[in-house]
Amino acid sequence: MATEPEERRLLWCKVTDPAWRPPEGAVSGADDVRVILPEGPAFDDLRTHLADRGVRFRCVRHWMEGEQVGTVADFGSLTGLVAHPALTFPAVGSPMPPAPVAGPGAHAARDAFEAQWDALEDNPAADDTPYVPVTDLVPEDWIRMLPHPTFNPAQAGAVPAVMEGDDHLVVVAPTGAGKTPIGMVAALRAHARGRKAAWLVPQRSLTDELDRDLENWRRHGLEVVRLTGEYAVDTQLIREAHVWVATTEKFEAICRNGSLGGALAEVGCLIVDEIHLLGDPARGAVLEAVLTRVREDSAQTRIVGLSATVANADEVADWLGARLIRTSWRPTRLTWQIPMLPASRDGEWSTRAATARTAAAVRLARAVTDEGGSVLVFCSSKRGVRATALALAADRGVPTRGVDADDTELVQRLCGSAGVGLHYRDWPFKREAERAFRARETDVLVATSTVAAGVNLPARAVIVRDVRLGQARIEVSMVQQMFGRAGRVGAGEREGWAFLLADETERPQWQARLTAGYTVRSRIGDGLPDHVLAEVVQGRVSSLEEAEDWWTGTFAFHQGHDSVEPLHDAVLYLAEAGFLRTASGPQGTEFLEATELGTLTSRFMVDSVPAYELAEGLRERPVPEDPGHAEQLLTTLLTTRLPELAEAAFSDRTRATLRRVLSHDGRAERLEHDREPPDRDEGLMPGDLARAVLLLVANSPQAFTTRGGYVLGIPADSLTGILDEAQRYLAWLGAQGELGTVHPWAAVVAADLAERIRWRTLGPGRGAGRLLWMCGRMATPQLAHRLVPRMWRAALDRGVGAPDWTGTTPPRDSALSPERYRALLKQRATGTVFAPHSRSVRVDAPNGATICLWDGATTARYVSDGTPTRLDYPPAASDDPSSGRRGAAVFTRGDRFAAGWLEAYNTTGVPEKPDELRHTQ
Repeated sequence: MATEPEERRLLWCKVTDPAWRPPEGAVSGADDVRVILPEGPAFDDLRTHLADRGVRFRCVRHWMEGEQVGTVADFGSLTGLVAHPALTFPAVGSPMPPAPVAGPGAHAARDAFEAQWDALEDNPAADDTPYVPVTDLVPEDWIRMLPHPTFNPAQAGAVPAVMEGDDHLVVVAPTGAGKTPIGMVAALRAHARGRKAAWLVPQRSLTDELDRDLENWRRHGLEVVRLTGEYAVDTQLIREAHVWVATTEKFEAICRNGSLGGALAEVGCLIVDEIHLLGDPARGAVLEAVLTRVREDSAQTRIVGLSATVANADEVADWLGARLIRTSWRPTRLTWQIPMLPASRDGEWSTRAATARTAAAVRLARAVTDEGGSVLVFCSSKRGVRATALALAADRGVPTRGVDADDTELVQRLCGSAGVGLHYRDWPFKREAERAFRARETDVLVATSTVAAGVNLPARAVIVRDVRLGQARIEVSMVQQMFGRAGRVGAGEREGWAFLLADETERPQWQARLTAGYTVRSRIGDGLPDHVLAEVVQGRVSSLEEAEDWWTGTFAFHQGHDSVEPLHDAVLYLAEAGFLRTASGPQGTEFLEATELGTLTSRFMVDSVPAYELAEGLRERPVPEDPGHAEQLLTTLLTTRLPELAEAAFSDRTRATLRRVLSHDGRAERLEHDREPPDRDEGLMPGDLARAVLLLVANSPQAFTTRGGYVLGIPADSLTGILDEAQRYLAWLGAQGELGTVHPWAAVVAADLAERIRWRTLGPGRGAGRLLWMCGRMATPQLAHRLVPRMWRAALDRGVGAPDWTGTTPPRDSALSPERYRALLKQRATGTVFAPHSRSVRVDAPNGATICLWDGATTARYVSDGTPTRLDYPPAASDDPSSGRRGAAVFTRGDRFAAGWLEAYNTTGVPEKPDELRHTQ
């Protein structure tokens, strides 16, 4: 990388040794001499020495970096720009100092020094900060809806623009500047004008936090609805609400729901929290698709984007056609540093290097907590969190030698006794950790990035232990969010310190990245087929030409990706996979239309590529001969074709348990008699341990009903991601029964298993899916978590194992009106009767239901006219290994009923007393 030569005569030094003195020749030869050094009496003599020589210096507590960067040698001669870094945490027995750094690395060191120097300007007193009364900028009656009676400088600079017009806005401010009240004003303005507001946040945990912030609005008559989950939506609730709080993925699911077009048209303001996550590898593509769609309707919906500091905010604003409002104000002063560790040698990363990082984090944390401060330590892995927390506890005198880091209860007990908390998504005690850290009952919290991105827990200091997530380098935006937790004003802090641990090879790169800032890059190309399909499903794109027009509105195109070849490839793939139909029209127009499968795929929010590979895998396999083989086949395909399942990571203790579960096909009762030590991972294939989790649900559902948050000693939350992903794709397969796009056996088994996974804490066995589906529909999405368990248990208590009762009065716990309940009854497959013969089957099915017959892989579909009919099995292919495996199934909208070995999925198997549910509920 070419860099401009440094013409100035510089001597810039970061010092941690009180005995250090600047070379006299260098001081004389330089035009610009500056020093950053620690506070404290140990450095009094050095400060006097510098002052006597007219050397500028700035002092800061907790200063840990040592480095000299400049263009003059010790004797005053001019050199090229060179940096001489010093190890903050030298390794034992490493006498060699780090090598000097020239070229781009030296320029990065210079830029980092300048940024750190500028950040050490005098910290203004809290009383000197100009706050503006809320009523100066917004209507007086809004004061009761806002969290504080005044706006801080960042808010006061943005709120007038929110109130003045309807232009799109992008508000850029540092993490911790208080962007939420700006979003509140935007939402209140939309409501005052009779429009809805939709507020998008990147994570579910943030919807919880924002929902709590808006609880006061409910008390003042505003209907605020929090929307989470993948694809189930309560359309009535959405239509009635004034404000929606949703993840980006949930909002996209609402957009794809054809019945909600009217509600979407009422959205007058779209508030996008963390809009800079346009560049996030996981979430950026969906957010870009949403914004591309909304920006086209700028007369309809206003976009107010709230962003952390990014390098190309003007580019994002220009793409949106938005006014950019930028502020550098922060309620606290933030001092960031990159303390340097020795470079790891080959093979040392997992051992010595990780140990060195942990030891450094412990030392830094001790320096802050010894002064009464609080510390957040961020690690890249769950195991790293546990190991670091144990090391911190050991530093405080707690005996941890020999403790198994995978023993969650023991780790919690030992660390809790030392005032150290742990936090990650599936840590069973994370809520207790949040509460204790907020109450300052613990002064150290060790966490993964969930706390940076999803939970507001301020601290005096932040330590980022790791610079990599697996094999990938951590994003600059994530580091900025982590740093932003330091010195949060909510904790009463006026200063914050942030430390990023890096070794000799990593440090120059991170100096460059942190001073350059985060640059947002388009990610929509990562899932282009899914987003093209979504536009076609919503009727916004109906031809290849319109698809090209859509592409020109994306952030990708705005950033120079002007070739339409990737778009054409995406359309071709969707057509070949059966998600789109193409047709030639006049003047060479190529029309695009979503197939029924394409519409289903888009609305279930499943990724088209793994979905197609999953369906292809089913088509390549022979028809199973019984439920056990069917569920084994489905779980194997899910865990090998879906990346999240194939690449799922587990702790050592969980791996050991799941290896045993896998060896017994998920039958937990056999583990009690299995005293053999578990084998190592030899022979395990990708996805095998995730398959063990699914088999556990299928064959040992009672394992999930225990209280305490554990399944066979495994934290239940640690399995949530796997089970949610599997459930989504299984539900997608199950919904294809009516379409005939997968074999009927797969639709029946997948639909049943999807419901059993979703409601696993009820312990449902094979065949429970139909009754659970009915309970879910009667409960409605909003109340399902509360009402489904009650209706399920009531049904089982009365011997009801399927939704085939004859009465038309809604059960007591049903949330449906009588009219909606009667409409639901008509969607059942109830009343289906099969009378098999040698080459045919007599079928009596509800009017309009889809009847499917098969012999091996060959299937035939019919539509019932409501009268009994005799249908022939289709002839199997001569080379079909499953020839002779015949069956029949009936599918309605959501329900199914089958013959042969699939009868196991018609009911849970309890003796049925259908009328009793009607009479007693």
